Amino acid sequence: MSQLVLGGSLKEFFRMLVGEVVNRQKVSLQEITEYYVVNLLSEYAFAEKLFTPTADGKREAEPLALLYHRALQQDRDEKLKTLRRLGDVSLYTAGFFGRALEDTAVGPGYYVQMGSNAYGAIADMSGASAFAAAYHELHAKFSALVQVLSEIAARGLAASGPKGQVQLLDDWARTKDPTVEQVLADVGVLPKRGLLPS
Repeated sequence: MSQLVLGGSLKEFFRMLVGEVVNRQKVSLQEITEYYVVNLLSEYAFAEKLFTPTADGKREAEPLALLYHRALQQDRDEKLKTLRRLGDVSLYTAGFFGRALEDTAVGPGYYVQMGSNAYGAIADMSGASAFAAAYHELHAKFSALVQVLSEIAARGLAASGPKGQVQLLDDWARTKDPTVEQVLADVGVLPKRGLLPS
């Protein structure tokens, strides 16, 4: 995994990291889509981006269904913004918190469906614009992008030290996820793939 270098920009760090992970996972992305994902990660590196400001100045997580409902009632420009937020929040949440979502009422599949459909709707509304291709690809490859973000999250957790590595090891023991196994092998917690007894 790339190491964050002091003085480097957050976007440059994520550009390198996304490039490494999409290559490792053999996910083919157009340059504009990869750029979009890098920008998403840079923006959502600040936790408040996941939350919506309320009238009383607090921030709270807005349910995806409410975002979708609001988008249906808005004019075109506002609808595009709301659908983009719906897609972005869904992608980030499913990628970074997908395993935690498995224990919720809706599960990660709900986030995948809502996010993919939001990006698809934006692509359909965008016509032949330059970003239409990116939104089409975000829609079509949403599940693959969730896996890319999931690996990035796992690598970040592993790099955080022993506590993060133990969390990943517990996760791997429960799920046998091959991506988590590879991350743990890369940091020396597990032997390389194929060396574990079945």
